[in-house]
Amino acid sequence: MTSGAGRGELPVLRAGSTDAAVRTLQQFLRARGFGVPDHEEGSFGIVTEAAVRGFQADRGIRVDGECGPETWAAVSDSGYQLGDRILCVRSPMLRGDDVGELQRRLNALGFDAGKEDAILGPNTERALLEFQRNAAITSDGICGRETIATLDRLGAFADGAVAAARERDALRTPGRLAGRRVYLAIGPGFEPVGSMLATHLRAAGAETMIDESSGEDSRTATFANDYAADLFLALRARGPADGERGDAGTCRCCYYASGTFRSESGHAVAAAMADHLGAQLGLGGTTCGRAYTVLRETRMTAVVCEPVVDGDTDGIGRLTQQAAQVAAAAVRAIRSVLEPAAR
Repeated sequence: MTSGAGRGELPVLRAGSTDAAVRTLQQFLRARGFGVPDHEEGSFGIVTEAAVRGFQADRGIRVDGECGPETWAAVSDSGYQLGDRILCVRSPMLRGDDVGELQRRLNALGFDAGKEDAILGPNTERALLEFQRNAAITSDGICGRETIATLDRLGAFADGAVAAARERDALRTPGRLAGRRVYLAIGPGFEPVGSMLATHLRAAGAETMIDESSGEDSRTATFANDYAADLFLALRARGPADGERGDAGTCRCCYYASGTFRSESGHAVAAAMADHLGAQLGLGGTTCGRAYTVLRETRMTAVVCEPVVDGDTDGIGRLTQQAAQVAAAAVRAIRSVLEPAAR
C-alpha cells in the first residue's frame, strides 16, 4: 500500500462489493489482526464489514462499515512504522504512523512539532532540524538511521508533549470571540441551526464563514485552512454504529486525539459545547477524541459536534425547532473558553 492510497484513486467498498480492491483490503485487515474468513475472499461480506468497523473504531475515524477515502487513508497510514522509510518534507507531504511517531518523540523531548497529525509539514521539519542541531548530528531535516538512533538514545529524557503544553498555556491567556475568524461546516439537515449560529457569531463580533457543501473532510479542512480560521466548528450527524455504546441519546462533541496526543484547545471547546448544547437539548453531553480527517488536517482549534445519529429525522427536527436557542448556547460555550468572565 503506497502513501497515496486512499486519497482519491481507490473505489469505495461496501457490503456486496466484489472489486479486486476488496482482496487488498482483506489482506491488510488480516495483517492488522482483523480476521476475514477464506469464504469471503474477494467479497465484501458480513465478516469483512465487521472487520472494517473494528479497524475504523481502532483508528478513531467514522465507523460506518464502508471503506471510503478516510478509511483507505487510514489503511495507508497504518502501514508504516518509524524506520521503514526516509522521512523528509516532500510534495505531496508524507503521511503515516511513522510520521506521527516522529512527531510524538520530538514533542516529548521538547521540540515543538505541533499537532501530532502524522503529516510531515513545516512544523515537523523545523522541530526535526532543531533536534538535529541540539543533538550535534547532521542537520538536514531528514529522518534516517542516524536521527532515529539518536531519538532512541535520548528517549529516556522525554517528559511530555510540548505541543500540548503550548496549547494549555494559550488557554491560560484567553482572548475574545470578537475579531476571531470562525469556519462553520454544516451537514445535511442542520442548515437552519447553522444559519442561526452564523448570525449569533457575527452578532458577537466574530467573522464567520459558513460551508453547507457537505464535501469530503479533506477538502473542507483545506477551505478552513485557506480561510485562516481561528476556530473550526462542524455540526453533523454521527455514524449509525461508530463504536460508542455509552453515549446513545447524548450530544457528542469531538476533538482531535491520536495515540497519547490530544488537542488541548479542541478538548476545552468540545467540553464546553457538550455541556451547553447537551443542557439546551435536554440530552446530556459527552466528549471524545477522534482522528477524523477534518480534525486532523485543520490547523486551528477544531470541534465536530454530533448531536444526533444518521437517520434520526426526529432528532434533527427537534434541533431545527430550537435553532435559535441551540445557536445561543453554542456561542455561550465558545465564549466560556475564550472569555472566562462570560462563564
